[in-house]
Order: sequence, then C-alpha cells, then structure tokens
Amino acid sequence: MLKKFRKGEKGFTLIELLIVVAIIGILAAIAIPQFSAYRAKAYNSSAQSDLKNLKTGMEAFMADNQQYPTSISY
Repeated sequence: MLKKFRKGEKGFTLIELLIVVAIIGILAAIAIPQFSAYRAKAYNSSAQSDLKNLKTGMEAFMADNQQYPTSISY
C-alpha cells in the first residue's frame, strides 16, 4: 500500500528546497541595501521640493507685501 502511494508521488527533495531558500536569502541580502538607498534619495528629493515650495511662497509674500515674513507658521 505504501509503495503504491509513493510510486506516483512527485516532489522536491530537502536539498532542492534548501538551495532555493539560500538563493532567496542571497537575493534579499542584495535587494535590502538598494531599497535603503532609494529611500534616502526619495527623502532628500522630498526635502528639496519642500524648500522650493517655501521659497516660492516667500517670494509671493514679498510681491504682495514688499517685505519678507518675519516668521513661518503652519
């Protein structure tokens, strides 16, 4: 009975599964530092965009009031 069951069974061996897990681990070790670098670049781009928007707002205030604002509030 057990031989009949195992005869047609197809599957992966333990070695094959360990190799796949090792490959996934290597790919993850490569991808995570790249992801961190992209996050830092995105943060810096966002900060630069915010500064440009602040500059535009201050220039608009200057055009309307002939002086720069004395304080910045949200």
